Amino acid sequence: MSNIEGGAVSYEVDGGKFVGFYARDKDADGPRPGIIVVHEWWGCNDFVRERARRLAEAGYCAFAIDMFGGGATADKPDQAAALMNGVLQDIPAATARMKGAYDVLLEQDGVDASRTGAMGYCFGGAVVLHMARIGMPLSAVVSFHGALGAFHEAEPGSIKPRILICHGGADQMVSMDDLESFRQEMDKARADYEIIVYDDAMHGFTNPQATERGQKYGVPLAHDADADAASWQAMRDLFDRSF
Repeated sequence: MSNIEGGAVSYEVDGGKFVGFYARDKDADGPRPGIIVVHEWWGCNDFVRERARRLAEAGYCAFAIDMFGGGATADKPDQAAALMNGVLQDIPAATARMKGAYDVLLEQDGVDASRTGAMGYCFGGAVVLHMARIGMPLSAVVSFHGALGAFHEAEPGSIKPRILICHGGADQMVSMDDLESFRQEMDKARADYEIIVYDDAMHGFTNPQATERGQKYGVPLAHDADADAASWQAMRDLFDRSF
């Protein structure tokens, strides 16, 4: 049986304090690919920690990073929006947080520094796509119901990782027009990318709490177990091809 080890990791970037979560299989034979996991606008909470553990069970070393600082999380949309916008209003500082967290991943026991990737949900999808756009040395990047707008225009040929977009066809927060704009951007950048649309899935389809939160706060969110499972498998397939 696997022996999954997971725990909090405190780290600093430019004087700011952050609290992530690292998971690995202590019984794994040799260094394993390291995967950054980036949270939704709810923060680095139980959901992303569970996803990190699942990645560890699948044979990867997973680091759920903290983009908000201090391990901050939110329960209500207005709180979440405030945390998210606090990051997005200073993209250079946000970029430094991404790069700093990547460096912390490489320092963890069991990580093969030559094989790294990133995956993210909602806000986290935007984060990992920014990592790809700025040329971070990743092999694969996966966005689950992520925001697709760019904070950086990539030069043709500069995007290193393979990119997978898992998008809900019924997503009211990231539109099909947004998806088409992203497709045009990736074609212009000559990126290696794939887009999978899950026809009836809404925003947040991977998160089991999405339906309850959507109903409680009047936000168009819903969990979709089929899309969740299918997108996770698509991610696994990409990682198998990339590492």
